[in-house]
Amino acid sequence: MSRARMQHPPKAFWLAVALLAASAALGVLGISVGSTGLDSVAGLRRDAQALLIVFEIRLPRTLGAWLAGALLGLAGAVAQGLFRNPLADPYLLGSASGASLGVAGAMALFGISPLATHWLARIGLTGAAFVGAVLAVLLTLLLAKGVQHTLRLLLAGVIVGVVLGALTSLLLLLTPEIMQAMQSFMLGSTALVGWVPCAIMAAVFAVMMAAAWMMSHALDGLALGEFTAQSLGLPLAWMRAGLVAVLALATGTAVAQTGLIAFVGLAAPHLVRSVVKTTHGWLIGLASLMGAVLLTAADILARGLMAPQELPVGVLTAVLGGGYLLWLMHRQGRQGGGR
Repeated sequence: MSRARMQHPPKAFWLAVALLAASAALGVLGISVGSTGLDSVAGLRRDAQALLIVFEIRLPRTLGAWLAGALLGLAGAVAQGLFRNPLADPYLLGSASGASLGVAGAMALFGISPLATHWLARIGLTGAAFVGAVLAVLLTLLLAKGVQHTLRLLLAGVIVGVVLGALTSLLLLLTPEIMQAMQSFMLGSTALVGWVPCAIMAAVFAVMMAAAWMMSHALDGLALGEFTAQSLGLPLAWMRAGLVAVLALATGTAVAQTGLIAFVGLAAPHLVRSVVKTTHGWLIGLASLMGAVLLTAADILARGLMAPQELPVGVLTAVLGGGYLLWLMHRQGRQGGGR
C-alpha cells in the first residue's frame, strides 16, 4: 500500500502542484501587465526606468497580491472550519469593520490619505488598519465571553461588525473630505504594496500557516461535532483561542496592506472542496494557494482590462466571487431537486 501511495500521490497533492504552477505563470504575467505593457520588460537591460518599473512596482505588487490572497485563503479555511459554516469568511469576527474604522479615524485625525506616497503616511494607515482589525476581534471575544461557545462568538462578531460599520459611516458623514480617500481602502487595492509590506505578509503567513497546520486536527474533530471532538480528548478551549488568533492576525495583516478585498477568503475553500475532499491539514494549505491564485489573477485583470486605467481589485473579486457562489448554489439546488 505504501508503494502504491508513492506511485500515485493523492489528488490534493496534484492540486497543490497545479496551483503552484498557476502561481508561477501568473507571476510572470504580473510583471508584464501595466500601463507600459511589455515595453518595460523588453527594455530591462538598457533602460533604468524599465528596471525600476518591473522590480520596484510590478514585482512587489504581484507578490503582494499573492501573499494577501494566501492570507485571506488561510483565514477563510480556518473560519469555515472553526464555525462549521461554509458561509463563514475572514471578516466574520468584525475585523473588516474594525480596520475601516481605524483607517477612517486616522485620516480624520491626521488628514492622511491612502494615496500618499510618504512612508510615514503609509505606516500610519497600515498600523491603524491592523490595530482596528485586532481590537475588533478582541471586542468580539469580550462580548462572547471567550471562545467556548461557537454560536455566541459568531453572533458577537456579527454585532461588532454592524456597530463598527455604523460608526465608520457616521465618521464619514462628519468628515466628508476623507470619503473619497476611504474608497480606495474599502474597495481594495494592491497598487501601493512594496517590498516591506511583502516581507511583513510573508513572515506573518509563514507563522500563521505553521500554527494553523499544527491545530488542524482540532478542525477535523470539530467537523465531526462538538461532543465528538471532546470525546477524542482534544483541548478545544485553547485550540479555539489559537485558531481565532490565527484568523485575526492573518486577516488583519492582509487588510492592513491591501484594504478590504471581498470573497477571496470565502470562495477559496469552496473551490478547493469542489475539486478534492481532504482533511484540514491539506485544506488549509490548498485554500491558501487557491486564495493566492485568485487574488493574483484578479489583480492582473484589474490592471489589464481598462489599461492604462485600473479597476479596484476588490470590486472585481466581489463580482467574480459572488457570481461563482451564486452559480454554485444554483447547481447544488438543481442537484438537490433532482434527487
